[in-house]
Amino acid sequence: MTSSANESPPGVEGRLLVPALMFIALVVAVVGSLGAPLITAVAGEFGVSLAAAQWTLTAPLLVGAVATPVLGRLGAGPRRRRVVLLTLAVVVAGSLLTVVPPSFGWLLAGRVAQGAGLGLPALMMGVARDHLPRQRSGAAIALLSVASIVGIGIGYPLAGLLTSVSGLRMAYGLGLLITATALAAAWWAVPQPPPGRSAAVDVPGAALLSAGLVALSLSISQTSLWTGYPALAAALPAASAVLLTAWVRRERRCAAPLVDLSLLRHPAVAGANVIMLLGGVGMYLLLSLVTRYVQTPEPAGYGFGVDVFVAGLVLVPFSALGFAGGKLVPWLRGRVPVMTVLAGGGGVVLAALVVFALARGQLWLAFAVMGLLGLGVGVFSAAMAGTILAAVPPEETSSAMGVNQVVRSVGFSLGSALAGLVLAAHTGAGATFPTETGYTTAAWAGTAATATAMLISLVLRRAARARPT
Repeated sequence: MTSSANESPPGVEGRLLVPALMFIALVVAVVGSLGAPLITAVAGEFGVSLAAAQWTLTAPLLVGAVATPVLGRLGAGPRRRRVVLLTLAVVVAGSLLTVVPPSFGWLLAGRVAQGAGLGLPALMMGVARDHLPRQRSGAAIALLSVASIVGIGIGYPLAGLLTSVSGLRMAYGLGLLITATALAAAWWAVPQPPPGRSAAVDVPGAALLSAGLVALSLSISQTSLWTGYPALAAALPAASAVLLTAWVRRERRCAAPLVDLSLLRHPAVAGANVIMLLGGVGMYLLLSLVTRYVQTPEPAGYGFGVDVFVAGLVLVPFSALGFAGGKLVPWLRGRVPVMTVLAGGGGVVLAALVVFALARGQLWLAFAVMGLLGLGVGVFSAAMAGTILAAVPPEETSSAMGVNQVVRSVGFSLGSALAGLVLAAHTGAGATFPTETGYTTAAWAGTAATATAMLISLVLRRAARARPT
């Protein structure tokens, strides 16, 4: 089942390739999102604190941040199909552990195994670029880049509904069912990569990068460290800086680097990653604010007191319009520069932040804001993929997109942490909920980050126009 680059694989497998790739990317996004709406249920069933239950969300995200660049490099080699299948097998095994865990520790181990799947979307993009004609691969990669958006909107309400109706294990049972189906789809449809690819993986480099990313992610995501263990919290970013600096030095000297740093220095790729970092802050900050705001009970003086299922439904417009935004980008790119499309997506996210900052007194506004956010994120994410792929060779697609996915995860974590820190600063001593002013302040902070991302994209567009051809 081999095929040359930019050539569709033959037979049934070729016709199923795009649906299979999209399904796999959606599945890992849905499984990754299962942790958020189930934290309270996990704490109750296993008798652990909410802080401990939070690790069922944090742990897979940490593993995903580490797995993404490693799988991206493995996906650039000749064993990409085997890597995809083995990774999905690990995710299926983890899903089984979450359904029948004898203790909280086993549940957490299952969630850790599921986190490995979060590195697969970059490989799916590499498969699409290698095995689809040019006119089809761009559209397929645009859709794959928004799969996580669609997956969140599917996973949240389904997890909330299943937990409410049938309990925690039924919600995790959904993860087992869809991951097993994704493994079967990959076995049937994912082809072998083109011949002639390098198989070398820089294991020491991968270890340095993994340790640096874990330290950085912990310092960002675990905001309680800054109040409970400030010395440790301050040491983590410093340790991350040292480890990542050592990784960069090694990559420059390595014959087979984990990431080709020369590609990351390309103005378009470097600019895109900076834009992704800042844009990710605004995007996830607003997502965190809206889902928390609608669940705040009305006696707090604001909020709507909805349950986790209704809070999940608020994300449906986010997913639907995110998918529509991704579909729109290939058409837009044929008419305007890709950096203009990127800035336009950021502009829609900016509009959603401003609307939330100024008007949120009715529940329908939350649905409208999430729809705007989804449209903006969909356009932004799909245009981001086009910006990077235009500057990297096909064999480096998985690696380059893997780095961008890590940058996006860091931006999302920063956005979530910033939202939590601002709201905590507006929570009085002994109070359960922050004042409503905290939501306004946080929204304006996200607006500033998103506006900066838009400005950078417009500057890069002007630089690209001025650059001689």
